[in-house]
Amino acid sequence: MKMLQSLKRGNEFYSALLKFVGPIILQNLLISAAGFLDTFMVGVIGQNEMAALSVANTPFFIALLFVFGVQSGGSVLISQYWGKGDKQTISRVVGISWFVALSVSLAFGAVVFFFPHQVMGLITNNKELIEIAARYGRIVAFSQVLSCFVSVYIGARRSCESPRFGTAVVFISVIVNALLNYIFIFGKLGLPAMGIEGAALGTVLARVVEVVITLLYIKFGDRKNRVLPLYVKYLFRPGKIIAGDFFKYSAPVVANEVLWAIGVSLYVVVYGYMADSGNIMAAFSLAGNIDRIVILAALSLAHGAAVFVGKSIGAGDSRQEVYSLGKTFVILSFIAGIAGGLVIILLLFGLLQPLIFSVLELTDGARRICVYMLLVRSVFFPIRTVNGALIVGVLRGGGDVNYSVIIDVAGIFFASLPFAALAAFVFHLNIYWVFLIVVCEEPIKLLFGCIRFKSGKWIRNVTREIC
Repeated sequence: MKMLQSLKRGNEFYSALLKFVGPIILQNLLISAAGFLDTFMVGVIGQNEMAALSVANTPFFIALLFVFGVQSGGSVLISQYWGKGDKQTISRVVGISWFVALSVSLAFGAVVFFFPHQVMGLITNNKELIEIAARYGRIVAFSQVLSCFVSVYIGARRSCESPRFGTAVVFISVIVNALLNYIFIFGKLGLPAMGIEGAALGTVLARVVEVVITLLYIKFGDRKNRVLPLYVKYLFRPGKIIAGDFFKYSAPVVANEVLWAIGVSLYVVVYGYMADSGNIMAAFSLAGNIDRIVILAALSLAHGAAVFVGKSIGAGDSRQEVYSLGKTFVILSFIAGIAGGLVIILLLFGLLQPLIFSVLELTDGARRICVYMLLVRSVFFPIRTVNGALIVGVLRGGGDVNYSVIIDVAGIFFASLPFAALAAFVFHLNIYWVFLIVVCEEPIKLLFGCIRFKSGKWIRNVTREIC
């Protein structure tokens, strides 16, 4: 087939891609496994605790996506300046990214710390879940400040085709988090059992470890290759030109991620206010963790697309070559999506049903909802991975950040979310219909994403000469 011609890129390309994507896949798998392990350990305590964990993590999900938006917006510039070989300007972008991410994370943490019950009450009207979620949320309120410092640095290195440090940090953090959670949740080594508060404390201390490792690496590491030298002069004085470019290309990405996170969180609000919210939230928490293990691994190709496409544009490659490169990543993501959907089914029937369900104290209703959610996700998985490659990868890497916002947000706010709310609260349909309506945003996004990709208007060189 003519379309598959784009896959013929030679061993050198696929070797470089594997070298880049491999550590990111491992990193994302570790993050997903840590999230699943947290949910599992909390779920052993009880179904309400597991449901409350999903409630508590919803506002932090918005903060996380804000930081990811800053990181991704910065990568639009970093990847192209990396292709151009301008490391001083990369330092300027990193400095601005840190300032913005840390400022907003600090403000967000303060709101959750001082008003935990009010924040959790926005997500569900289940008073028992609100109380448990508030106890967790207040402890981890400021952990996002620590996390965003590390995330911005890891993202910058990733945009410079150096993802291994991030994988090493996450590996250590996951081990520390798992051990501390086990100790604090269940009261080991002579300590009292803290339950869900123990999970929160373990998370905070793991973030502290991440920051210490990152600071030590910035100070003493990377001396041989100097992939990402941080020039203090440019970190704190990036200049008006780069600051303007950063907000020009980062602001739409931040808006994209925050609006998308709000939309997804509003889905959770719909679930949290439905009649069977206890079962729904527990099932959503467990199904979401299983799905996250696979989707984050599959979306590693999207990060590869953003960096490779951005580098290609920054290096001055022809529009035809950049377009062909984008097509390569779209096809690879579709193949990965098919494989990912099959993996979800294998995890469902090979791990979740025979093993996990027997350990967790879930009701029959929660189990049925969880199975249904995972089956639906598996069917839509190839579409989701292609959307990720287009929106997070190709279009952003190409500098087309504004149209990415339209694609990613419109499907939620103008289609799935209002219809899901109507189905739940006006027509009083059950969760099976509501969840199916929710995932129908993916085909809508795919349609507009493909139209934009074929136009070629997304290929834009955003670099400039900086004195």
